[in-house]
Amino acid sequence: MKGMEMLRRSSVFAAEVMEVFDRSPTDKELVSQSKVLCRDYIHSRLHRAGIGWSKPEHGSGGTLAEIQTMLLIAGDELEYLRPNVYRNVARQLNITIASESIVSDAFLAVAAEIFSTGVTWGKIVSLYAVAGALAVDCVRHGHPAMVHTIVDCMGEFVRKSLVSWLKRRGGWADITKCVVNTDPSFRSHWLVAAACACGHYLKAVVFYLLREK
Repeated sequence: MKGMEMLRRSSVFAAEVMEVFDRSPTDKELVSQSKVLCRDYIHSRLHRAGIGWSKPEHGSGGTLAEIQTMLLIAGDELEYLRPNVYRNVARQLNITIASESIVSDAFLAVAAEIFSTGVTWGKIVSLYAVAGALAVDCVRHGHPAMVHTIVDCMGEFVRKSLVSWLKRRGGWADITKCVVNTDPSFRSHWLVAAACACGHYLKAVVFYLLREK
């Protein structure tokens, strides 16, 4: 009986998750999904860097897993284009990663500057790449708890600045239309958008370093 009950609950949960993608997502759902995507993106980057870190208890599934895959593909492409931009982010920002408030302020300042001229999927991927690189720095320097700070900051920024844009596009699933596209002209557009995001990130680094402390 216990097995049947667990199966029933699992089926109900799966149905509820799929329902989110069959209708317009709420603000709360978009923020929650952004945090799950950030958590999984960071875990992927920590794994690639060969850093031991506890794997999320519940990985993304269904449509969210597909979105995560597309986000990682786009992130790989972006990091390949500008590898130095997405390494040693803490050093580039000249911040002390032992301080939660400093990490939060730096991440949100960079995010605000990246999107100061508008929102594109390229810039969103750029922000996730920054989050992943910053998390690697934090864990390498013995501050794994900062990973949760970065994930929370991502959710907060999405709530304040990206929810409306995401809702107009039907949610996170729209990224799959942008990344998986064999049209050469569309691919060129994606690369230009990604390069633009890199440029804004570099500008954001300078902006953060030069602002009054």
